[in-house]
Amino acid sequence: MKNIIITGASRGIGFELAKLFADDGHRVLALSRNANPITKLQHSNIATFPFDICELDDMNKVVNYVEEKWGSVDILIHNAGTLLNKPFEDTNLRDFESVYKVNVFGVAEMTRVLIPFTKAGSHIVTISSMGGIQGSIKFPGLAAYSSSKGAVITLNELLAEEYKESGVAFNVLAIGAVQTEMLEEAFPGYQAPLSALEMATYIHNFALTGNKFYNGKVLQVSSSTP
Repeated sequence: MKNIIITGASRGIGFELAKLFADDGHRVLALSRNANPITKLQHSNIATFPFDICELDDMNKVVNYVEEKWGSVDILIHNAGTLLNKPFEDTNLRDFESVYKVNVFGVAEMTRVLIPFTKAGSHIVTISSMGGIQGSIKFPGLAAYSSSKGAVITLNELLAEEYKESGVAFNVLAIGAVQTEMLEEAFPGYQAPLSALEMATYIHNFALTGNKFYNGKVLQVSSSTP
C-alpha cells in the first residue's frame, strides 16, 4: 500500500487516477478546488478536501494531513493545470501570472513542502504537455500555457539533479491531446485520440514503476508526430 497525492482530481485524468490507485488498495489524497466529485465516490481509500494550489494555507492543510495520517509520501502526481487559449497580443501580464501560478509556481511550492516526507523510492511525477517540448509543433494562442509547460520540465530536471542522492525520482510526462473537459473548454469540438481513462491508466502504471528506470527525464506520451 502506497501513500499517493494527486492534484487536479475533480475531473478528467486526475479523477480517473484517483479511482485506479484506490481500487488497487493504495491510500489516495485527491485534491482539487471542487472536492464534490471525489466526495461522491465515497471510496474508503480516498481522502479529499477543497484545495487550491495557489493558496499557501491549502498547502499547509496538505502538510498537516500527511503529518497526522501518513508520515510519508510515496507518489506525488502534479496533475492540476490550467489552459489558456488566447491570441498573444490579447494575453496580458495577469493572464501569464494566473497560468504560471498553477502550472509552475504551485508545482514548485507543493514539491518543496512535501520533500521532507519523501524517501528513497518515492516518485514525483509532473504532467506536462507536448506543447512544452522544444521542437514540437506549436499552436497559436497557447503562449502562456505551452511556455509554462516548458518551464516545469526544466524545473524537474533541476530537482532530479539536486536530490539525486536521496533516492527520490522526479520525472515528467509530456502528454498529447486527451479528451478531457479542460480540452473541450479550450478547443470546443476537437476530438482527441485518447480518453481520460486511457491516459490515466498509462500514468498510473508509470507512477508505480517508472522511477526504477528513469530520473530527471521527460517522456513524450503522444501518438501524434512529430
